[in-house]
Amino acid sequence: MSATLIDGNAVAEQINRRVADRVKALVAAGRRVHLAAVQVGENPASKIYTNMQARSCEAVGIQYDLLTLPADTTQDALLAEVARLNDDAAVTGIILQMPLPQQIDARKVQVAIAPDKDVEGMHPVNMGRLFFGGGHVAPCTPLAAVELLTQTCSDLAGKEAVIVGHSEIVGKPIAAMLLASPNASPTVTVCHVATADLAFHTRRADILIVATGVSQARWLAYNRRRKAGENPPLPNLSPLVAGDMVKPGAIVIDVAINRIPRGFDAAGEPLKNDKGKTDMVTVGDVDFGAASARAAAITPVPGGVGPVTVAMLLRNTVACAEALSA
Repeated sequence: MSATLIDGNAVAEQINRRVADRVKALVAAGRRVHLAAVQVGENPASKIYTNMQARSCEAVGIQYDLLTLPADTTQDALLAEVARLNDDAAVTGIILQMPLPQQIDARKVQVAIAPDKDVEGMHPVNMGRLFFGGGHVAPCTPLAAVELLTQTCSDLAGKEAVIVGHSEIVGKPIAAMLLASPNASPTVTVCHVATADLAFHTRRADILIVATGVSQARWLAYNRRRKAGENPPLPNLSPLVAGDMVKPGAIVIDVAINRIPRGFDAAGEPLKNDKGKTDMVTVGDVDFGAASARAAAITPVPGGVGPVTVAMLLRNTVACAEALSA
């Protein structure tokens, strides 16, 4: 069996076209869609993401502004900026860029964002709406994973769905979304990296959604210890889900994006590329090659959930603008 590739870029393009039409309708009615991004300090990874946000917003007609605050900004000062954006009628959506400096409690700041302007769907009010129904936004990555799943398989009723990863921002929201229909939902099992005999669960999954990022977490922990002068054992960066852990004919949605070294030398140092920098690769939580030989359909990493997550951010942004103008 050779799995069908689930093309996240193609799905993202479909969503973006619909978002652009909704933005045009709002503008024609004299309303605007304005996303304000808040960043504290300069971070290379965050800069890449904010540039992508700006380009994506421009492509669909959303006004995008990035507010960059000094790295030593206090929590009270950041909360004051969020309050100002909450009160600004011209701003219809707010996103808080990660990571934040150590002096900032990210959770407290996220909770301070007005629920109706929370384009990431992370406010407790919006999470409550997700679990009880009736919300206009939800966390972007779970939305993306479920969108790719439902475009691949329209009939989920009676199927076994296994989610590996139980975080508040991905695993738990995905479970809630899959269970939203009283009559057409799959049977959902939620596992995690500490689940005993994980393979027992994954091998019976008609739908397998994996979202742990464990390989990157292990690499980062190893690197921190090396920089601190320790000599830790080499980390296990093998995929969490091997090919033989996938049920033949399953649909596999690999949510994780792990940036890890391609390998290590005899001294435990990560291998370098021809420019003398660490030779990094981007992989998911699933052994893509081996799983592709067993699955019916699978998302690649990159090019699967990632681009659809960005599209869902745009969709949430226009949904917030529509709700505020209703």
